[in-house]
Amino acid sequence: MAARVNNGYVTRASLDKQPHEVAAMFDDVAAKYDRTNDVLSLGQARAWRRAVAEAVDAKPGELVLDLGAGTGTSSLPFEEAGARVVPCDFSVGMLTEGKQRHPELALTAGDATKLPFADGTFDAVTISFALRNVQDTDAALREMRRVAKPGGKLVICEFSTPTWTPLRTVYTEYLMRALPPVATAVSSNPDAYVYLAESIRAWPDQPGLAAKLQEAGWSKVAWRNLTGGIVALHRGFNT
Repeated sequence: MAARVNNGYVTRASLDKQPHEVAAMFDDVAAKYDRTNDVLSLGQARAWRRAVAEAVDAKPGELVLDLGAGTGTSSLPFEEAGARVVPCDFSVGMLTEGKQRHPELALTAGDATKLPFADGTFDAVTISFALRNVQDTDAALREMRRVAKPGGKLVICEFSTPTWTPLRTVYTEYLMRALPPVATAVSSNPDAYVYLAESIRAWPDQPGLAAKLQEAGWSKVAWRNLTGGIVALHRGFNT
């Protein structure tokens, strides 16, 4: 599927996830991204963020890398817990919007497959709803392990596969039928959310992502379903 171009700007990434397409798409939706997520998730996005914060369990003084942090909203719970947090994203538009909203955060530009940090830097690494937009998932998981300290924790929050068949059917219908018109009403770039729905459908299920973590060298890999498996939290350790 090719990206669409309006007025010279890419507004929808293709499922092969070319980095320039994905970055441009997120640049385009930055201003309304957080509000749109709240609407499209039917208010669940905030509960999912709380679950991530609990899973990371950042302690005062610890250093947390929040990848795919966008505008920095996902980083706030770690800062509130007293940890030092580095929000990192490769969308300049998202980072610019985030700097206006949260000037206290050390927002950093970076590619998940080539992180600009030294080996063994972070006590915890987390990424929410962004790993499936990275072109090379395996390379990103290896990079996250490289920058984690020995014993460091990884927490991934990502859309997944509902475990109850009726819910899975309803959810798939919502993604492909209801989400586009809702996105048209609330988003600055509805085409981006059509891509996001397609990327969710193409993403591995819970055991599939767990296998990728193990192949990348993470140990004690486990997952916990949220909202019936619509979202899953995956955990691993760098041991």
